Amino acid sequence: MDDGDLVFRALADPVRRLLLDALFERDGRSLGELEAVVNHEVEMTRFGVAKHLRQLEAANLVTSRRRGREKLHYLNPVPIQQIQRRWIGKYTERSVIAGALVDLKTRLEENPEP
Repeated sequence: MDDGDLVFRALADPVRRLLLDALFERDGRSLGELEAVVNHEVEMTRFGVAKHLRQLEAANLVTSRRRGREKLHYLNPVPIQQIQRRWIGKYTERSVIAGALVDLKTRLEENPEP
């Protein structure tokens, strides 16, 4: 499995996306802090959160560093930027119409008419 596949697989899970969002908001969080964030949305054990973090680390989306007895987790945005350049960018650069349709869809969903 190549690096892009690992990133897509990691991003496919809502809990892992939640963890990435938490690290985006504030980097350098401990497992306990991340467990609290996840448990605010869904019930999950510490072991479950740690398992998701290992998958994010395998995809190089999260790095960790020890500080004393604590292990802190940090967001690594580089793989997401690479995915954006390789897969998303080429589709969005080419089509102004697609962007206009997305904007229209967003506006219609925000202000549905009776």
